[in-house]
Amino acid sequence: MGDVLAGIHATWEFDTDSVLVRFERGIRTPKLFQSLRERRVPHAALSSVTLTPGKRGTVVLHAVPRPGADPLLEAAAGQLKDGCDPYRLVLPAERETLAEYYADELRALLGPDAAEPADRFLVAAPEAPMQFKAYDGRAGFDGDRVSFRWFWTGASTAKWKAGDQTFPVTELSGVEWRSPEAFDGYLRLVPRGQEGATPGPGAGLGMDTEPVTRLGSGTVQSAQPMAPRPARADQDPAAVVFGLGYGPVHESLPFAAAVLESVRRKQPAPSAPAGVGRRDPADIAERIRHLGELHRAGLVTDDEFSAKKAQLLAEL
Repeated sequence: MGDVLAGIHATWEFDTDSVLVRFERGIRTPKLFQSLRERRVPHAALSSVTLTPGKRGTVVLHAVPRPGADPLLEAAAGQLKDGCDPYRLVLPAERETLAEYYADELRALLGPDAAEPADRFLVAAPEAPMQFKAYDGRAGFDGDRVSFRWFWTGASTAKWKAGDQTFPVTELSGVEWRSPEAFDGYLRLVPRGQEGATPGPGAGLGMDTEPVTRLGSGTVQSAQPMAPRPARADQDPAAVVFGLGYGPVHESLPFAAAVLESVRRKQPAPSAPAGVGRRDPADIAERIRHLGELHRAGLVTDDEFSAKKAQLLAEL
């Protein structure tokens, strides 16, 4: 398309295969947008496009990403407020007709795969190196390793005894981020082999934080050998906890997204178990239902719907 649509806090530049989102820098712009600066979103990363009324005489153009396409939203896990959603472009209501035109143009570029979760990240993650200050330590990421350096004023006895930590991303299976806007926010790494362990409900700030003599001061320790994950993040050397003014969204969320993308990229592709050649019929039925919704909404043509439905049925 090659056009530009300027909204409040952001400008969308439409290219032949993607949308370049440039975020404004200003006192009224959400800090997360200023931190991201700009993002290129391939059309292949989108599942749908909507245009809805906004607040106080505005309309909202929303390019909805496919599940699994964006490491930032995967790390956020639904915790972002609408005002910090980088896929929403807020425009004055008098530009609704123009916004509808671009919405239609984008919808026409969505293919049949828009109905499916992405099998890999299609939107680039924020770039390392990165760091931010949490309540009980400083977190750093150089692209290959995550490091936690504890603060004597906030770290628990358990963390001081464990010492500063370094985690190669090749030894991790994921990242858990709980927004600092919640009471018990934290960023928690998941070492390989501990994916099934469920952490407790909160970090427990203010508990067990008395300073003690630091063991192994200056020694970098790894996540091995693995022990059962502590129930609370404030006791887990693989986690940093947030507090008022510590680990803000615009710093900790891009950090979590960058680590998550690196973990996924450096993991070997999982192989299918021997003897498994058929898909779950319930999963196929759900995907066909979703495809039908896109078809009825006019986002998928008759030919695309028929071809994709036949492909899904062939997997049964």
